[in-house]
Amino acid sequence: MNDFSADLEEQKMSSVKWKDVPTRRIDVDGVPFVYRELGPSSGVPVVFLHHLMAVLDDWDPRVIDGIAAQRRGIAFDNRGVGGSGGLVPNTVEAMGRDAIAFIRALGYTQVDLLGFSLGGGGIEEINKVAALAYLKSALTWSDARNFLFFPRTPAGKRAAREYFAALKERTEDRDRPISLQARRAQLAAIKTAGLSEPDDLSHITQPVLVANGDHDLMVASRLLADMARRLPNARLTIYPDSGHGGVFQHHQAFVSEVLDFLAN
Repeated sequence: MNDFSADLEEQKMSSVKWKDVPTRRIDVDGVPFVYRELGPSSGVPVVFLHHLMAVLDDWDPRVIDGIAAQRRGIAFDNRGVGGSGGLVPNTVEAMGRDAIAFIRALGYTQVDLLGFSLGGGGIEEINKVAALAYLKSALTWSDARNFLFFPRTPAGKRAAREYFAALKERTEDRDRPISLQARRAQLAAIKTAGLSEPDDLSHITQPVLVANGDHDLMVASRLLADMARRLPNARLTIYPDSGHGGVFQHHQAFVSEVLDFLAN
């Protein structure tokens, strides 16, 4: 490929949006993993690690597109999730090993990670919290994330409506829904992590941006503040009047802060 063709390909990849980017597949130790990538082809990519019971189509396109405007973005379904093959493991550590295997299968030796929720802070009562939210969603014929991600304030309800509208932008080549096995395994993994002794984070010397809402029902803000204190090189941001989905509710501020953090 000559320089002109390379420039055209770069422009094409940089202009495609999350709602249109094709789903790709790659073999990872004999297991097919599905993923999508967009943004500039050069530089260190940002790999997105998703939350409990989420598949590719649950990423907020406002966050993905915002970061991919300047950085290569790669989102994927881990083992047993959505369109990826295999079975979801029942520990967060095993999920992490699968993520590393996927990154290496793509040929990368260095990436930046953007993780949302799962693995970011274990809680003991995840089953109770999730069960109550799903009961409310059944009674109101609505998505449980209305109650798990956003506060029931006027600003929170508006943010929820905008978030779900953004998720519907992609109408073709959508991901498979998450399976019952995957749901159970992820819940078991999070519960186990929540009951375990706190991890020694002093070995993580890389800079880390820790972000959360100020009224999170799933992972209390105090737990994220504790995580930031135990990381040697961390920056903590708490978004006002927001919950577990604070980074979606305040997506513009979050994207700006992520890009500034990665650049510096």
